[in-house]
Amino acid sequence: MGCAPSIHVSQSGVIYCRDADEAGSPRRTSRVARGPAAPLHGLLVQTDAADAAPPGRAPGAPRTARVRRARAEPGGGGGGGGGGAAPAAPAATTCRGRRRHCCSSAEAETQTSCASVQQVSSAEVRIGPMRLTQDPIQVLLIFAKEDSQSDGFWWACDRAGYRCNIARTPESALECFLDKHHEIIVIDHRQTQNFDAEAVCRSIRATNPSEHTVILAVVSQASGDREETSVLPLLHAGFNRRFMENSSIIACYNELIQIEHGEVRSQFKLRACNSVFTALDHCHEAIEITSDDHVIQYVNPAFERMMGYHKGELLGKELAELPKSDKNRADLLDTINTCIKKGKEWQGVYYARRKSGDSIQQHVKITPVIGQGGKIRHFVSLKKLCCTTDNNKQLHKVHRDSADNSQTESHSFRYKNRRKESIDVKSISSRGSDAPSLQNRRYPSMARIHSMTIEAPITKDGLRRLSGNEYVFTKNVHQSHSHLAMPITINDVPPCIAQLLDNEESWEFNIFELEAVTHKRPLVYLGLKVFSRFGVCEFLHCSETTLRAWLQVIEANYHSSNAYHNSTHAADVLHATAFFLGKERVKGSLDQLDEVAALIAATVHDVDHPGRTNSFLCNAGSELAVLYNDTAVLESHHTALAFQLTVKDSKCNIFKNIDRNHYRTLRQAIIDMVLATEMTKHFEHVNKFVNSINKPMAAEIEGSDCECNPTGKNFPENQILIKRMMIKCADVANPCRPLDLCIEWAGRISEEYFAQTDEEKRQGLPVVMPVFDRNTCSIPKSQISFIDYFITDMFDAWDAFAHLPALMQHLADNYKHWKTLDDLKCKSLRLPSDS
Repeated sequence: MGCAPSIHVSQSGVIYCRDADEAGSPRRTSRVARGPAAPLHGLLVQTDAADAAPPGRAPGAPRTARVRRARAEPGGGGGGGGGGAAPAAPAATTCRGRRRHCCSSAEAETQTSCASVQQVSSAEVRIGPMRLTQDPIQVLLIFAKEDSQSDGFWWACDRAGYRCNIARTPESALECFLDKHHEIIVIDHRQTQNFDAEAVCRSIRATNPSEHTVILAVVSQASGDREETSVLPLLHAGFNRRFMENSSIIACYNELIQIEHGEVRSQFKLRACNSVFTALDHCHEAIEITSDDHVIQYVNPAFERMMGYHKGELLGKELAELPKSDKNRADLLDTINTCIKKGKEWQGVYYARRKSGDSIQQHVKITPVIGQGGKIRHFVSLKKLCCTTDNNKQLHKVHRDSADNSQTESHSFRYKNRRKESIDVKSISSRGSDAPSLQNRRYPSMARIHSMTIEAPITKDGLRRLSGNEYVFTKNVHQSHSHLAMPITINDVPPCIAQLLDNEESWEFNIFELEAVTHKRPLVYLGLKVFSRFGVCEFLHCSETTLRAWLQVIEANYHSSNAYHNSTHAADVLHATAFFLGKERVKGSLDQLDEVAALIAATVHDVDHPGRTNSFLCNAGSELAVLYNDTAVLESHHTALAFQLTVKDSKCNIFKNIDRNHYRTLRQAIIDMVLATEMTKHFEHVNKFVNSINKPMAAEIEGSDCECNPTGKNFPENQILIKRMMIKCADVANPCRPLDLCIEWAGRISEEYFAQTDEEKRQGLPVVMPVFDRNTCSIPKSQISFIDYFITDMFDAWDAFAHLPALMQHLADNYKHWKTLDDLKCKSLRLPSDS
């Protein structure tokens, strides 16, 4: 049974209340102690009476009247500790009565009844095998004035057994919150004349304890003729939820209960994880946790000491990026992968390579962790050093060097990561990275920009949220990344990949199969094969190891989270470019330098693409748009970054052995081709090609007396036009691919555009492509328009020069597919029956 409170006046003159300790007394009279006269603070604290209201009686009006009478006579208390205060009598009459009292946050002790505390504290929360006991929920109501809505939440807290406080001013609210760390805060957002609710919310959010607090905004009901308002301003201010004004106790109760069982419980579980990480940090075994695609998410200090790395050098990297020991048998990684991908635990002896290059023998236990949907979400690896003579030496060396490493490596690491948004070229190339998009997961913005010459990191343009819009149509893309060994040369490519690459010269080559088998790293493997076929290393006088390192660095700077503009698209454009270079008329018109430039341009043409268009960047005021004066923003960035990454480290500098004149010519050709992919000059490029290449060629064939310059590799201006047209066609060749590939690409580009439209609406930016609204868009119509407007004329001109009958047939078939869907009013990629 609950008991009436004792009322006291603090030194500051603030009245506060403390439940009597003698809970056994059925009727306890409240007492008032006098203190120095002082103005009351704006804080009203309510202690919840946990006993339920008597059946058949609504708790609202009678109790409210009784409390208001009590509050109206605060000065009627007796002296010392003896006399009963007049307003306390009704509260003492029944322990079920609601008790409110003003208090300073430092002195308030709000308590539920014994029964309520026991009921709430007995509830257990589980997180995995961990059993937790959650304290009674504390709620802070911030209402400038008492009304039916604040009463509704008060009685809802009373019914739920929550501890409740009320604050009348922003200052007292913040003071109370810092004292009690409430799980739920309800702020009156209906009227602005009393206080600014959003400012109050921001002031609370600025404190550390608010990280795990749910803040609810109470807003006025929208009138019938007023449009529903957006919740974005509330979210930006720090609110978690919005509650439409409703003084019904059951409505308030339902809202609070949902918050408790949703956000509050989730936050409670997250706080408990700190204890688990503390245990891991103090564990003597080396522990490594990776995602399902083998991206390192956590390593403990024991792992750092064993392997010689600082954790900052590992987090976000893929396992396959770390150097491997050559002491393991060739098929060991495949064996491990096969086992753990089936959800089975693997144990055994494995040789690992420390940062210093030394190999150490470990007892390794890898356990898959099953998560949502019954899928593998993480892998946990426990590693112990085997007791061998070599390992003992290495272990001694680890301890001997640990002090030096902790200082020198951390200093080096801080220096290297001063620009967090840049991929560390040295770390990738020197460790034999397989160049997955690892940093892109951690820093999905496109802020890796020109640290050599221009310090303009993109950190304020709102682009950090742009990645993560992955929309996958193929079934193979979500396969886990394996410990796929990076080939040193093309001859070291795994057989399954080599078999696929045997068909890379065919236009029917399926880039998505290569994406799946290489675990989203097709550019490195296809690049090694294509560049080998065209003798790029011989032309550049560089080794295949340097070429591989360069391909890894470039692929690492493509965003795998982009639905379309990722390294698979780059590999697709590289494949198309190589296919076009194999055509007789193209081959006869270009020098080897042109071929090498074209292959390099295709490889880098979209590096570090953020998944948003130039128009979006300009409208958003992106720093890249400012840097490049709103002109060819991304294309300029792609080329600048590509050269920056290339020349930054000799291990991946494929240009380091060619003379200055060749380098300048090659560089200019690459820049010109990448800039040609910018679509605002599309028709200008096509018209120049038709007038300077197609028409003179047709005149030659017909024996005309036209005095136009003939085509040929002896005319540099014509070579430039051919190279521009070639990479433009390669860049948008999706409608000319076999139907299944065409459909896949259409789905990916549509999703990327959908995501941009969503982002534009969220940020209040102009919608650049209103047709790409995911709720209304017809993908067949969009493809038909794209083919009619851009593709048909360009590929007619390119076909007239390069002779590409197979591509033109695919284009006709694909157009027919989209037209059929459109005629049937189907807005998706396929008819429902075909899906």
